[in-house]
Amino acid sequence: MEFGVSYFATHDAMGPGPLARLLEERGQESVWFSEHSHIPVSRRTPHPAGIELPRKYLHTYDLFVAMTVAAAATTRLRIGSGVCLVPQRDPITTAKEVASVDHLSGGRVEFGVGAGWNREEMEDHGTDPRTRVALMQERLEAMKAIWTQAEASYHGRFVDFEPMWQWPKPVQRPHPPVLVGGDGPLVRACMLAVADAWIPLYRPGVIEHATEVLAQADRPIELQLMGVPPDPAVLEQAERAGVRRAIAWLPCAGRGPIEKALDEWENAIVEFTGG
Repeated sequence: MEFGVSYFATHDAMGPGPLARLLEERGQESVWFSEHSHIPVSRRTPHPAGIELPRKYLHTYDLFVAMTVAAAATTRLRIGSGVCLVPQRDPITTAKEVASVDHLSGGRVEFGVGAGWNREEMEDHGTDPRTRVALMQERLEAMKAIWTQAEASYHGRFVDFEPMWQWPKPVQRPHPPVLVGGDGPLVRACMLAVADAWIPLYRPGVIEHATEVLAQADRPIELQLMGVPPDPAVLEQAERAGVRRAIAWLPCAGRGPIEKALDEWENAIVEFTGG
């Protein structure tokens, strides 16, 4: 099992480059950057956890800029989107961005995606929240076509384009891993259709639930977990269930609090592995 961390990269906290170098030096396998293009002032949609919206949501760097900076600062660290809000993005442009970062990093991109939860944020991008999962699936299918075909085309309900050329292609073949986050019937159906891995948020019972869902797949789909606590017992349960990667949250802060959180995460890993 591999170990990584997820982070809101903001302009007033430790930057993605210094953070990525620190993580690589300390032996973490991957870093995952969050995305929000903006937060509408109306705040009609509550936070999924029922908490006051943390200010970091308002201050994030552009996802692919953060990923590029992190990739340029490292040589081995896997660079992930955790998660890219595909229903709010043009698929042709996003395919270009993913392929470009994968090319520049030497094939180190992990493409984590999600359907999103902030309805007014989606609406500002012209997305109907009611159809966002179907839209996400078509956009992912279209991006896969662009990455893998010399002359790519796609014809769906939401995405439709005639044969095109787009380079560079990703270094990873056939394309960077596509990891679908979230849960719910529609998300699970999309994940089973297009994902290389599922990355639900950790909560009590999620490992058992995810194992049952993935047993329905007609092809291998990895299970990875986001938001894993620094608890050796949880890591042991995850490994027994065949979890491929455990990802912990880091605080959006300066170096001191980040190193403290890393110490807790690494101590749990050491206790779990016996190393």
